Amino acid sequence: MESFKVLVYCFLVFHFIPTSNTLETIVPGQSLKHNETLISTNETFEAGFFNFGDSNIQYFGIWYKDISPKTPVWIANRDVPLGNSSGVLNLTDKGTLVIVDSKEVMIWSSNTSTTAVKPSLQLLETGNLVVKDEIDPDKILWQSFDLPSDTLIPGMRIRSNLLTGNYTSLVSWRDTQDPATGLYSYHIDINGYPQVVIKKRNTLLFRVGSWNGNFLSGISSTTLYKSFNISFVITEKEVSYGYELLDKSIVSRYMLTPIGQVSRYMLSDQTKSWQLVFVGPSDQCDNYALCGANSNCDIDNSPICECFKGFIPKSQEKWSSQNWTDGCVRRVQLDCDNRDRFLKRMGMKLPDTSKSWFNKSMNLEECERFCIRNCSCTAYANLDVRDGGSGCLLWFNNILDVRKLPSGGQDLYIRVAASELDHSTGLNKKKLAGILVGCILFIAIMVILGVAIHRNQRRKLENPEQNQVFSLSNHTDNKKNEDIDIPIFELSTIAIATNNFSIDNKLGQGGFGPVYKGKLENGQDIAVKRLCNTSGQGPKEFINEVKLIANLQHRNLVKLLGCCVQNDEKLLIYEFMINRSLDYFIFDQTRKSLLNWTRRFQVICGIARGLLYLHEDSRLRIIHRDLKTSNILLDENMNPKISDFGLARTLWGDEAEGETRRIVGTYGYMSPEFATRGFFSVKSDVFSFGVIILETISGNKNREYCDYDDLDLLGYAWRLWSETTPLELIEESLRDSTVGAEAEILRCIQIGLLCVQEKADDRPDMSAAVLMLNGEKALPNPKEPAFYPRQCDSSSGTSNLHSNNDVSMTLLQGR
Repeated sequence: MESFKVLVYCFLVFHFIPTSNTLETIVPGQSLKHNETLISTNETFEAGFFNFGDSNIQYFGIWYKDISPKTPVWIANRDVPLGNSSGVLNLTDKGTLVIVDSKEVMIWSSNTSTTAVKPSLQLLETGNLVVKDEIDPDKILWQSFDLPSDTLIPGMRIRSNLLTGNYTSLVSWRDTQDPATGLYSYHIDINGYPQVVIKKRNTLLFRVGSWNGNFLSGISSTTLYKSFNISFVITEKEVSYGYELLDKSIVSRYMLTPIGQVSRYMLSDQTKSWQLVFVGPSDQCDNYALCGANSNCDIDNSPICECFKGFIPKSQEKWSSQNWTDGCVRRVQLDCDNRDRFLKRMGMKLPDTSKSWFNKSMNLEECERFCIRNCSCTAYANLDVRDGGSGCLLWFNNILDVRKLPSGGQDLYIRVAASELDHSTGLNKKKLAGILVGCILFIAIMVILGVAIHRNQRRKLENPEQNQVFSLSNHTDNKKNEDIDIPIFELSTIAIATNNFSIDNKLGQGGFGPVYKGKLENGQDIAVKRLCNTSGQGPKEFINEVKLIANLQHRNLVKLLGCCVQNDEKLLIYEFMINRSLDYFIFDQTRKSLLNWTRRFQVICGIARGLLYLHEDSRLRIIHRDLKTSNILLDENMNPKISDFGLARTLWGDEAEGETRRIVGTYGYMSPEFATRGFFSVKSDVFSFGVIILETISGNKNREYCDYDDLDLLGYAWRLWSETTPLELIEESLRDSTVGAEAEILRCIQIGLLCVQEKADDRPDMSAAVLMLNGEKALPNPKEPAFYPRQCDSSSGTSNLHSNNDVSMTLLQGR
C-alpha cells in the first residue's frame, strides 16, 4: 500500500513539473515551443524563447548555454515581442522560419526566398542558426549570421555591398533590458576607402577606422590581436569584416552598447563571468572630428588639439577658448608645383577616408609623386603596413578626424608649401633672439620690482584690499547681468605672504596651476591658487570660479577670501585648509591610518551636504563637473570643503541638464554620458560622488586600481556586491575601526554603487543620497555600474593615462 502511495505521489509531482526539452534539429511539421530549446552539437549555444523577467514579453533568440546570467547574442523578434509564453517557432515546407502567437498570428518571418526539397533547422556550434536543404547539405537557405543583432561573435561578419550600397550592421538595443532597435549602428562605410564607423542615426560619432593590413587604424591596442584573427575583405562586389579565435578555448563577444560604444568581452576562466577588455571610443580624441579640419588630437597634450605644421586656427578667438570646431586653415597657400614638401607624422590614426582615393599596386614613392602632381592632394599614406608597407591612400582638400594614438598608429605625410619650411627655420631664429632679449628685460624688471617692493612695503601692508573691489560686470553671463564685489589683493601683498611664491610654501600642483601657503600681515593663513598661463584655465574659467564661489556660502564649500588680477597674474585667495585634501590621506600608506571610519563617514556626509547645496539649495543650480578627492579639502576638524570651481557650470531656471563639445574632467570620475556625448547634469556630480565613496572606503584610486580580472575599482566593487561579499572592499587599515559599523559601511557601499550606475536616470539625486546616508530612506538594489576597463600587464597596467593638467576623458562601460 505504501509503495502504491509513493508511485501516485511521484506521478503527480512529475505531471505538474514543467519540462524543458532540447532538440538538435527541426524539420517541417515540428514546432519549437516556449519550454523547448535547440542546442548546438557540443552544447555551447542554445536557442529558444526567453524573457527578461516579465513572462508576458517573450523573445526568440540565441544565447550561451552554460553561462549565467543568460547572454543573448541574437534575437529574431527584437522589435515585436510576444505578448505571452505561448509563442511557437515553425519551419515551413519551403524552408521559411515563422514565429506565431497563441492566435496563430505571425509575429516574425525569415522571409526566405530560396526554396528547398527537404529543409531542416539546426543551431551550429558557432552560434549560427541555419536552415539547410538535407538533399544538398552545403546549401544554406537562411542563416542568423546574415542578420546581426547587437553582437558580433567569431565567424559572423558585417557586410556592405559595393554594387547596391546595402549593408548589414550591428544595431544597439534601446536599453539594457529592451532589445528593440536602438539609436546606434556599427557598419562599414564604403564611401572612398572603406572604414568601420559608429553612427547615431545619420550622425557619425566615431570611426573605428580603415583597414591597414593588420587591424583597423583607429584601434591602438594591438594586444587584442594576439588572441584574434581579424579579417577585412574587399572584393569587386562587397566588403566584409569579422574575426575568428586563435585559441578555441577562449569565449569572446563584441557588441554595440545602448549608449553607442563598442565593447569586447572575454569570459574569465576563474569567475566564469564576462570581463570587459576593450571599449571604444576610448577617450575624448575618439569623438569624430573633435578638433576640426587639418588638426591633430593628442590626449597627452594640453590643450589636446593642435593645428598641423603649416596651418593656423581658422578662428583664433574660438581656438583660444578651446572651441575647435572651425579647425585650421593653411598659413600660406600651396605652390602647386614640385617645390611643395611633405611632413611626416608618426603613430597617427589615419584621417576620415570617406573622400579618399586608393591604389593597391603603388608604392610609397609613387604615391608621393602622384599626390604632388594634384594641387588638391593634401596627404598620403601606405594602404597596407605589412612587410614594410605597400599601396597608396590619398586625401584631398581638408583632412578630418586625425589623432595621435597612445600606441601603434601609422605614418601620415601632410603636404605643406616649401616656404613654410623656410618660415619655420626663420621663426626659430627669431624665437631664440626674442628669448634672449626677454630674459634680459625680465632680469631688469625683477630688480626694479624688488626695489619698489622694499621701498613701499609698509604702505602696501596696510590692508589696501579693504578699499578695493573686483567688478565682474563686464564678464557676467547674458542671462544674469550683475556686479560681484569681492576683495582684491595687490600682487606685492601676496608675494610677501607667500615668500615670493617660494617652493617651500608650495602645497601642491593642480590641473590649472600650483597652490601656495601664505600668511597675511594680520596673521591669517591663506591658500593662493596661482593660475598658469599655459594651463587650461584661462580668463573664462577664472571669472567663472570667482563668480560662482563669491555667490556660495556653505560650511562644506571652501571660502574665497579674494583675488588678484595684475599684469599676467591671476590669483585666487582661499581660506587655508590645514589638513590639505582627502586624497592626501586615503591614498597614502602612512597617513591613511589617521582617518578612521567615523571620520571618513563624516567626510562622505559633508561632501553630500555640500553637493546638495550646489544642486538644490543655492541661489544658482551649479554642476561642479570636476569633483574628485583632491578637490575635497579638510579643515582642522577634518570637515570636508568642496573646492576648485573652474570647470563648474550653472543651470538656469528649469534647466535639468546641459551639453558641451568641450569635454573636460578627470579620468576615473567622469560620468559616461558626459565623457562620451558631453551631456552633463546634477547626475554627473552624483557619479563622481559615488566614485569618491568607494575610494574612501577602499583606499584605492579608481583610475589606478586593477585586479587580476582586469576590473577597475567600480567593477571590483560590483563583483563583490554580486557575490554578496561587499565588506571585502574595506581597506585593511580601517578594519579595527569598523567593528559595530558594518551596517553603516554596507549602506555606504550600496549608495556608492547606486551613484555610479551606468544610466543617469537610475542614479539618485543628492537629496535622496543625503536621506540614504542618514538612514531615512530605503535603498534600492543597484544596477551594474559604468566600468572603466584597462589591461593589467607590464606595459599598460602602470601607465599614467592622464594629460599634463590632469584633465582627461574616460568612457568605459559594459552592458
